[in-house]
Amino acid sequence: MTLRKTQFVLSLAACALSFSCKKSGSSALTESNSYVVSTLAGGTTGLANGTGTAAKFDNPLGVAVDNSGNVYVADYFNCEIRKVTPAGVVTTFAGSGSPGAADGNDTAASFNGPVGIAIDQQGNLYVSDQNNHKIRKITPAGVVSTLAGNGKAASVDGADTAASFIQPDGIGVDGSGNVYVADRKGFKIRKITPAGLVTTFAGSGSSGSAGGTGTAASFDLPTGLCVDGSGNVYVTDDGDYLIRKITPAGAVSTLAGNIGVSDTTDGMGTAATFGLPYMIAADRNGYLYVTDASNATVRKVSPAGLVTTIAGSNENQGTTDGPGNIALFQSPSGVAVDGNGDVYVSDLVNANIRKLTQQ
Repeated sequence: MTLRKTQFVLSLAACALSFSCKKSGSSALTESNSYVVSTLAGGTTGLANGTGTAAKFDNPLGVAVDNSGNVYVADYFNCEIRKVTPAGVVTTFAGSGSPGAADGNDTAASFNGPVGIAIDQQGNLYVSDQNNHKIRKITPAGVVSTLAGNGKAASVDGADTAASFIQPDGIGVDGSGNVYVADRKGFKIRKITPAGLVTTFAGSGSSGSAGGTGTAASFDLPTGLCVDGSGNVYVTDDGDYLIRKITPAGAVSTLAGNIGVSDTTDGMGTAATFGLPYMIAADRNGYLYVTDASNATVRKVSPAGLVTTIAGSNENQGTTDGPGNIALFQSPSGVAVDGNGDVYVSDLVNANIRKLTQQ
């Protein structure tokens, strides 16, 4: 199976593997905090545990980081959840390595295209199992269960397995244990309570870019998702090239990006543009980090909506480590930030995990 055959990001694949989606624009490194990029693990497509570049991934997507600095990776084509220690030691945390939907302990469980991943305050992982149309939960001991979804590609609210999703993508969890899911092909943001009750938090179910509250708002392929410390939900609206904000009350607005414009301009709010905003993460100060896949860059968004480029270049792609304005990515995908402000990025095409250390 090739990247272009995946269901979840045909537009991402087309842009990531060529320069055809790149457009002119300003992407200077202007954020006051600078970063140095290093390779934590991986670099060759395949499936292998090991340390650093001896480990192999196959289309790593979502990433999450725990309080000890361990990084968890949704390894899409390997159908596994991988764990990377701060020293770069990679192991398989859950998943058999073959597509499936079985619950169970660590490698006895199976996934089919894990994409988004998030971690709660107790160390439980939540995974959007995209091709199974389910949301899975993994305890710190590696016990995998199905939190919600019955495996049918539909967008139905209800309790746990009575509910359904259509290619769930980005995922986040708030301080109360509520899980939020970007239901990509359902054009909705779904909310799952700790008891497993699934409701539609925002989105009409039809593609669009309207603001508003709850189902009065609309999205066009909501993809990445994160939750900040105040309970605000942020979504990368892939089809609209926007970063959307949803308050705890469900009010949807556009924080950054120019609707329908795919470019690479830094700036404030709607003056900024994105090529293909994919995944998103929030730090403890309310700053957002966005992987701009087709521009091969990592962008930072302030709480006020100021967008800057902190690493990568829209002019070149590669695997170069170093200061942010020198480092290169091929197709930055998943993103997470730890308590120190260091950022972790999965580079899908380069099959590696990069670390952006704040200086």
